[in-house]
Amino acid sequence: MKKIGFVSTRIAGTDGVSLETFKWYQVLERNGFECFFFAGELDTDPARSLLEPKAHFEDPEIWELHQALFGVYRRPKALTEQINRLARMLKESLYEFCEKFHIDLLIPENALAIPMNIPLGVALTELIAETSIPVIAHHHDFSWERKRFLINAVRDYLCYAFPPSLPSIRHVVINSAASRQLSYRRGISNTIIPNVFEFENPPPRENPKSIRLREELGFGDDDLFVLQPTRVVPRKWIERAVEMVSLLAMKRPVLVVSHEAGDEGDLYAQRILEYAERLGVEVLYIGDKIGPCRCFSTESERPYTMDDVYQAADVVTYPSGYEGFGNAFLEAVYFKLPIVVNRYSIFVEDIEPRGFEVVAFESFITREVVEELRRLLEPARLRQALDKNYQLGTRHFSYKVLEKKLLHIIDSFRE
Repeated sequence: MKKIGFVSTRIAGTDGVSLETFKWYQVLERNGFECFFFAGELDTDPARSLLEPKAHFEDPEIWELHQALFGVYRRPKALTEQINRLARMLKESLYEFCEKFHIDLLIPENALAIPMNIPLGVALTELIAETSIPVIAHHHDFSWERKRFLINAVRDYLCYAFPPSLPSIRHVVINSAASRQLSYRRGISNTIIPNVFEFENPPPRENPKSIRLREELGFGDDDLFVLQPTRVVPRKWIERAVEMVSLLAMKRPVLVVSHEAGDEGDLYAQRILEYAERLGVEVLYIGDKIGPCRCFSTESERPYTMDDVYQAADVVTYPSGYEGFGNAFLEAVYFKLPIVVNRYSIFVEDIEPRGFEVVAFESFITREVVEELRRLLEPARLRQALDKNYQLGTRHFSYKVLEKKLLHIIDSFRE
């Protein structure tokens, strides 16, 4: 069982699913497996890939179908026929993928969890049922976790394929809440494998590009670079970061937002700028300067990567109202930065009990929170806290943790 096929809507760019797919790929390759890729958009080696445009949720026909199936309760017969037609076509492509690369084991990445492409989920489910091929279904988020999927005309398909319950599938989720809900709602046993980071290889001590980035953004040696390392979307609660910076009566604090708005429009980004202006806070959006790193393709015309941004920063804010896990939290720990974090539910259950030394707050910023940050930034305490956090990250969220859990699941197919 040496040839593994990853299947997703896209394996490209720096979205969370693609980044975690890259980490699994790295761990599997270093253990002697060959990895191959099937998706509607790919940054992977073409010699190991099968590109199927209809697998992408942004394919015009798939997107139009998706829009017609959610927010309503009734599904016309024509839409059912369209789903089945597209599923048959995608299933043929999946069979071609498996036969071309002699796939021994499939890893669907969120394709059997979030219903962005109903025909792809149906096609995968039928393929698995027809072949009994070993499958590790890696679920990042489910339909019941997203408000926009609650009203729909595809409840039958959601029960059938998102996710399916078949004997050759091992289910993997990324947090404890998802594990409980999958067991409760579908009666499906599962394994928790958290998001991870490569703590075994520490970042370099010096990074000239980080120094250049600070200079380019106008930071002096004594100015405070406060980093918000997320997309600009409402669930990230960036207002809380603005409020924290407004209360920091030290140095010259500037809030730097590293990502672009993405697919949810620019209204929220503008709202943040207006709110910051009222509070007298300087906010810089630098997403247009940041290219990819630690992913399948690092080719970019943009001058900096997220590694450069983290190494330029002094403090990380992570005030999200909801996260599936918390990649940015692990990245901040890896780059040894102090973190101000809202106690979102997954953090409370799966991260906080590990003992990380951070400034945590409950939904809103107070002067006490800011005072706690000031105390944490005292040099002696800060150095000790950041070293401790790195050790905890290595122990609980490293590639070795992923390797141990993932290889154990693969071995279970041989029993």
